[in-house]
Amino acid sequence: MNVLAPLSDFSIELAPEMAELSARVLAEEGPQPDPTMLPPEEGRRAAAIGNRRWNVSMPGMERVGSACVPADEALGSSDVRLLVLVPPNAREGAILFVHGGGFAFCSPETHERCARVLAVETGLPVILPDYRLAPEHPFPAGLLDVVASWRAAFEVAADLGLREGPLILAGDSAGAGLCVSAMLHQQGGLRADAALLFYGVYDADFDTPSYRTFADGPGLTRAKMRRYWDFYVADAPARRNPLVAPLLADDAALAALPPLHLMAAGIDPLLSDTLNFEARLAEIGRTERTSVVPGVVHGFLQMSNELPQAREALRQAAGFVKSRL
Repeated sequence: MNVLAPLSDFSIELAPEMAELSARVLAEEGPQPDPTMLPPEEGRRAAAIGNRRWNVSMPGMERVGSACVPADEALGSSDVRLLVLVPPNAREGAILFVHGGGFAFCSPETHERCARVLAVETGLPVILPDYRLAPEHPFPAGLLDVVASWRAAFEVAADLGLREGPLILAGDSAGAGLCVSAMLHQQGGLRADAALLFYGVYDADFDTPSYRTFADGPGLTRAKMRRYWDFYVADAPARRNPLVAPLLADDAALAALPPLHLMAAGIDPLLSDTLNFEARLAEIGRTERTSVVPGVVHGFLQMSNELPQAREALRQAAGFVKSRL
């Protein structure tokens, strides 16, 4: 599928702020190991260490706590820990934020600052599920844990101050893909009021324009994404399942999705994933358009303490949420 707009429409040069921050991180921390080349637990430790830098100067919350969603044998989910962030003067409702990390790495804590910024900007509590990770738990384990968390979030977190109201799904990278897959899984059941989808993984096509342009980075690379997909769904034909690659869902399923906020990084192998997803939606008459943030790399929302583009992108996402409430 052709992307809606050619990559030539976007600069492939790092924004000055992104270039300065990348150089500073390299000077201060030195080259870091590729977590996809390590045993899973070691890779997760490396990813956690790499994300510590971004989770500082945390916006204040009225309440921070944990809740547990019990395993649902009929669904196939496991026990799921939820990190619950309740901002001051919280509204009714919540955002269920599904963290990225290639289906294999990261946790609620690696994405906590980003989630706290969303909580403050929207006035909504943010809930982060600690879903099962590949390769030990490949598809559909993580997806089913996300669905279970969505079903039970208000009930299990009521003691932390959550009140029934609008439910917004949100996710970055693999987490954005899991959000769309969860909505497809639950059609005819649970209904989200909207979704925030940040530089998502929507297909396993490694020959898109952005995969070719940014195959070697900077930041995320095509080789890393191949390994992430091997962790999540090792059998290539199985990646044609729309619950694995939601870009392949049929028109009726995509038409039934709630309003979507689509955001992509301008320098990212996954840029075409979002543009192709937008194109599919446009073909069936939907009006979502992608906000492409030029000059920044995949995962830039993690950098909200140091990167102005990340702060502005989160403000824009919050504005979308508030427009839906």
